Parts: sequence; structure tokens; C-alpha cells
Amino acid sequence: MNHAAILDEQRSDSVNPLALYVHWPFCVSKCPYCDFNSHVRDAVDIDAWRDAIIADLVHEAALTPGRPLSSIFFGGGTPSLMPPALVADILAAADRHWGFAAGIEITLEANPSSVEAARFGDLAAAGINRVSLGLQALDDGALAFLGRAHDVGEGLAALDVAQDAFDRVSFDLIYARPDQKLADWETELARALAFGTGHLSLYQLTIEPGTRFSTLAAKGELTIPGGDEAADLFETTRAMTTAAGLPAYEISNHARIGEESRHNLTYWRYGDYVGIGPGAHGRRGKAASERHKKPENYLAAVARNAHGIKAEADLDPATRATEALLMGLRLAEGVDLAAIAADSGIAQGNLIDARAADQLAALGLLTRDGTRVTVTEAGMILLDAILPRLVAI
Repeated sequence: MNHAAILDEQRSDSVNPLALYVHWPFCVSKCPYCDFNSHVRDAVDIDAWRDAIIADLVHEAALTPGRPLSSIFFGGGTPSLMPPALVADILAAADRHWGFAAGIEITLEANPSSVEAARFGDLAAAGINRVSLGLQALDDGALAFLGRAHDVGEGLAALDVAQDAFDRVSFDLIYARPDQKLADWETELARALAFGTGHLSLYQLTIEPGTRFSTLAAKGELTIPGGDEAADLFETTRAMTTAAGLPAYEISNHARIGEESRHNLTYWRYGDYVGIGPGAHGRRGKAASERHKKPENYLAAVARNAHGIKAEADLDPATRATEALLMGLRLAEGVDLAAIAADSGIAQGNLIDARAADQLAALGLLTRDGTRVTVTEAGMILLDAILPRLVAI
């Protein structure tokens, strides 16, 4: 889709808000499980990065006029390594070029180190109102295994600082680690729930291609829980968070009512979002964009073109409908087939396999209420198997 067509489409959608994702690609070190676009560099030219990110932002704002930002998310990499003044400059540019919707959510991912925690007050003053902390474990041995630079004490001290500095705090934990017993995870999760944050992201450890863990697994040197053991961990996680008042609203995310990540809900509900920074993806209307991944290539592209886009592509109706189903069925609220049909132009009856839906419903894995389809609590653990059977496109 060319820029003129994008502008025409967005002018007719001027009251719909956008989400903005800003990728900061730098880390102190690379974690062995991480497949995100992260890079270790001896030095970072902050002025050059300020100029490039804001230029990239200005380019996207020109393509999405009249649409205020409902959320901003600084991801990475390690965005808490960004100088607070740089964060403030990016937020000021975003407000200047788009404007902020009332009650905008502005999240920053942070490592829970003492050095980065010392910046939390300044980051809050810059405009961050929600932080997502990468605690990852409440066990020092597990943290060493996961390649984390902090220990439990330092992580919990950073959590205390975050809870004082920000309106909303979430943190991540990784479970289903090698040799992790159910009782040990119950103890660890109970401790996590006692800290009183309104949101938790709880992920089963997965072996991602291209990571150091993938290499170890291929050699037979790393095995993670699977089968019934992993299922028990998953079911216990959901039962404990629900009992504590933080039910799962997405397969791995748990929150008090009203404390869900509004930014991530934009993704899962297949809303529009702009992505800037190295490797960032975006989706505006019926077009998808992808930025250059390597930091040096991204800077060169912005210098050359005034944006960091590597590729743009139209999303055909089948792709849009499939993506909306695959994302939305991760949510406890499910999907509205009528809305997906209206957006994609694909007939509602062609979106899902009706026979498979009936079979899954009979097994208690799926519910249908009018045009809404929802994977049940019992079905969520089998989601990877359910989706290929259900999605018909």
C-alpha cells in the first residue's frame, strides 16, 4: 500500500486511537533463552539515537494523522538503560505529533538492577506510568541458570523502588525450568503474589531457535518439563492467580480487573499500532511494516530515508482474519466473529471450522455465545492443538 492510500484510509479513521511501540535494542548481556532483537555494544551514541528514533516517529505520525495515542510501550532489549532525558524527548515528540488520549498508558520494560532502579524516579518524572520488571525468578540458582545479572535481593529491592515510583507495576517470572518441582513453583508463585502488584506475566520456559538454550537442548544438555508435568504447572499457576484476584486474561498474563496491559490488548485485539526502532513491527490499517533489525543498519536507513522501514506489505483479507483469530483466541474474552468478518471481508461462516468447533465445545474446550467464540479454561492448556483445528482460513 502506498503512502497516499494509507493517508486516505487513516483520514476516515481519525477518531480511532493508536498504540506506539518503541524498541531499544541494547542490553548489557544476552540471556541464553532470549530470541528478541537485542544487541550488546560497548558504547551507544545517545544523540544519534535520539535523532533517529524521533525522525522515525515523525515519519509514522505523518501516515497516521488525527489519531491520538492510547498507549506507548518501550520494549527491548533493555529500555531501562535509556537515559531518562531521552525517554522524555521521545514522549514529548509523540505528544507533539500525535497527541495523547486521556489516561494514556506508558510502559517501560526494566531490568531489576540497582543501577537501573536508581533511574526509576527520573523515568516516572519523564512520563512513564507503568513499568514491567524482568525479575524472571525468585531463586538465585534459577537466575544464574537464566543468565540474569541480578540476584533475588537486588531484584526485590528494585521492585520496592518501582512500586514507590510508578502508578502501575508488573513483573515477569519464568517457570517450567529444568527439574522444577510443582511444590517449589507453588512456593515461589505464592511469594510473588504476596508483593501486591496488579499484573503478572508468567511464562513457561520455551526453547527458542537460535538461542544458547537451543544449542544446549540439541546436544541433550538441557531438558525442560513437558507433558503432564508442564500441564500441572500451568493449571496450578492459573488456579493460584485466580484465587489471588489476578485471573488470566491472556494465556500467560494475569491481572486484577482494570490492570490489564492496555498496550498488549491492542495487539491481541488486532488493533492498530506503530512500531519504531530496530526490528520493530507495526500494523496500520491493512498494511504491516518492519524496521531494520541491526542497530547500525537501522541508523543508516533513517539517515538515508528519514525512517527505519525495511519492508512494508499489504495484509490480504485471509491474513488479517487469521491473525485476528490466532491473537484473539489467546484472550479469556475470546473473539467476535462478526467483527473479524466485518474487518476482513471474509464471510463469518468461513472463519472457523464449524464441525471442529462443535466437537471442541462438546469436550468443554470451547464455548460459543452468538458470534463470540471463547477457549475455555480447560482448553487454554491445549491452545496450540486447538488453533490448527479451529481456524479454517
